[in-house]
Amino acid sequence: MSPVTPLAPEALYRACTLDHLAFATTDDLEDAVEFIGQDRAIQALKLGVSIERQGYNIYALGLSGTGKHALVRQLVESRAADEAAPSDWCYVNNFDQPYIPRALRLPAGMGKELQRDMDRLIDDLRTGLSSAFESEEYQTRSRMLEEEFQERQQVSLRDIQEQAHARNLTLLRTPSGLAFAPLRNGEVLPPEEFQKLPEVEQKQIEQEVEALQVQLQRVLLQVPRWERELRGRMRELNHEVTAVVVNDVIDDLQAKYKEQPAALAFLADVQADISNHLEDFLQDGEQKPGEEGQQELPIGSRGRRAPALRRYQVNVLVEADVRAQGTSAAGRGAPVIYETNPSYLNLVGRVEQMAMMGALITDFMLIKPGALHRANGGYLILDAAKVLTSPYAWEGLKRALQYREVRIESTTQLMSLSSTVSLEPEPIALDVKVILVGDRQLYYLLAQLDPDFPELFKIAADFDDEFVRDEATTALYARMIATIVRREKLLPFERGAVCRIIEHAARLVDDSERLTARMQTVVDILEEADHAARGAGSATVSAAQVQQAIDAQIYRSDRIRRRMQEEILRATILIDSDGAKVGQINGLSVLSLGTFAFGQPSRITAAIHMGKGDVINIEREVEMSGPSHSKGVLILAGFLRSRYAQEQPLSLNATLVFEQSYGGVDGDSASSTELYALLSAISRVPIRQGLAVTGSVNQLGEVQAIGGVNEKIEGFFDLCVARGLNGEQGVLIPVANVKHLMLRHDVVDAVAAGRFHIYPIRTIDEGIEVLTGLPAGEADATGVYPPDTVNRLVADRLADLAAKRRALEKSADNHAPTAQGGTSA
Repeated sequence: MSPVTPLAPEALYRACTLDHLAFATTDDLEDAVEFIGQDRAIQALKLGVSIERQGYNIYALGLSGTGKHALVRQLVESRAADEAAPSDWCYVNNFDQPYIPRALRLPAGMGKELQRDMDRLIDDLRTGLSSAFESEEYQTRSRMLEEEFQERQQVSLRDIQEQAHARNLTLLRTPSGLAFAPLRNGEVLPPEEFQKLPEVEQKQIEQEVEALQVQLQRVLLQVPRWERELRGRMRELNHEVTAVVVNDVIDDLQAKYKEQPAALAFLADVQADISNHLEDFLQDGEQKPGEEGQQELPIGSRGRRAPALRRYQVNVLVEADVRAQGTSAAGRGAPVIYETNPSYLNLVGRVEQMAMMGALITDFMLIKPGALHRANGGYLILDAAKVLTSPYAWEGLKRALQYREVRIESTTQLMSLSSTVSLEPEPIALDVKVILVGDRQLYYLLAQLDPDFPELFKIAADFDDEFVRDEATTALYARMIATIVRREKLLPFERGAVCRIIEHAARLVDDSERLTARMQTVVDILEEADHAARGAGSATVSAAQVQQAIDAQIYRSDRIRRRMQEEILRATILIDSDGAKVGQINGLSVLSLGTFAFGQPSRITAAIHMGKGDVINIEREVEMSGPSHSKGVLILAGFLRSRYAQEQPLSLNATLVFEQSYGGVDGDSASSTELYALLSAISRVPIRQGLAVTGSVNQLGEVQAIGGVNEKIEGFFDLCVARGLNGEQGVLIPVANVKHLMLRHDVVDAVAAGRFHIYPIRTIDEGIEVLTGLPAGEADATGVYPPDTVNRLVADRLADLAAKRRALEKSADNHAPTAQGGTSA
């Protein structure tokens, strides 16, 4: 009989009692003060957010549901609350180059003040300038300048008129301009009378007219110069009046912003520009919608102000109210921004356009901030996968971090595809800590394929998927459950319910000595158990209701599992669960469908014949075998040669196959199973079909641990229960997997009743003894195995095949024809 003893029920399930924690329900437990088992990640995050060096951005990596987002936000927001609020950033008009708006950096809160001050300044200037230019003093001085101009013209023309009268001529205004005409007795001589005058007199009058015409021309040539002088003096007057009003208003602002050089420079530009655009302030600002000749007001224009006055406004890009969007800091301390849609434009900002008079136009007031602007001076949390899958977002983020500035460019500008005139806002200095949240595979791919990534994200906060299960962690886990229950406003959970959740947390990682750190899965169970308890009218949640929630989750996902088991029971898929057969064994595999995994038995067969020592994996031959499975087959072939072919060649060919497998096979967890089938086929010793096997094997014949051991055992157990347990059925597992067992209670109960068995196997010899009922046999000093052992039967069969092969080869050599048609002796 085999020396391997089946596992006791106590080894199949590690129960949780929480005897070291006194409580009746979760109401009696304190809140958890920290995340469980994430010390490494917490230390990395604390270093990343505290170190003030370029490139020390953070990548938080780990599986979803481990609390990455929650922990990151908790630590970052805690630090951000103690930091100073960052500067405000504004865009203002560049009066010299309007297509390059200027960026203003102001202390926190001052951006909004400057915006309001400029709005008031525009209104004050409109009122003040209108009053100044309508004042009696201005009107008088303006009229005096015009009268002076008129007087100069009239004096010049009066002198010419007097000279004309002295020559019996007069100066007339005609439709074609000024002209001279002869006089007679103080009356203008008609043209027909002029023609009756003697020719000598006509020529004399014409000469005198020509002389006066020359003087008139000199006067008329001076008129444009006088007009220019008038306009210049009017401008001086306007500037003088404007300066009085503007200086009075702007002096107050300059005094207010005397500590802000950027604001003072902007006010100086505004002051210089206003004098050149007085008409914008003096025109009627009350526009009537739909009035002919009036421009449509731009979207976002303040009040009913003329569009031309927009150039004096201030576009506050980021300030406390803007940063409060998307952060719980509500404008206090440094901003913490979580951008849910990190597209390129949402990160770096954009310049919007508006329709006006049938065309698309833009200006500095239509510059909109991105997440980098809103997080400037604080922290920006992004989903790594979303950034990488959004076109140009990753390159835009890297460029901003490398050059420590945010430059607003459209994607067409970025690719140099745009030929139209657009805005090129001045870049804004960037001081931000970026935290990417993503999975491990993405992190390692970036580290390998993007040379910029290690320079920009020097801190890796690696979140554990599981942690050690001991008294301290289970107590903390119970408090964490209590914290979640209170946070989600669930019914109190009883002690037994908390214990059942902790046991399920161990099952989720397939390890009785570990607990899952993926708390979202636990939260789902808590919420569904709470729903079941409320439906039953309970005041608390019991262990039975937790189990009900677990069973309900499985039931919703196990349609495929049940259908496959039905096909086995209907003999569509051939699996034996009793009797014994040569070269045939039950292997176990795990199928994963979404978040649900289940065990599935498979028939594995081996066939041998005389050959040259090839072990053929049929799945590999038809390209249905994954690399791990193919490796396992090659390893078992190596074991076979090392044990049985030391003194003679391996003179057989063997074929191994997963019967009725149509979707491919991967993984090496069936390599020991295939080796058992092969040993059975060689030795002609039948294998018990009531047993199923899992475990990989190395070339030394040691059985190694595999994954999914609980699902594999339960998959075969369910088949045996459906057909009826006979007390002879069970599963062989690697001894290294015993610590991973967290089996269902019905499996544990069947083992306790002696109706099902689980054998821990260390070596192939132990396994073959359990499967065949024969001892494996150990070679003596000469390498000979004892009689009536499996190894002896295998060795004898291989020796027989080798002898037959040598005899056949010798016979073939004796009958082979010699050269030139002769025969051998």
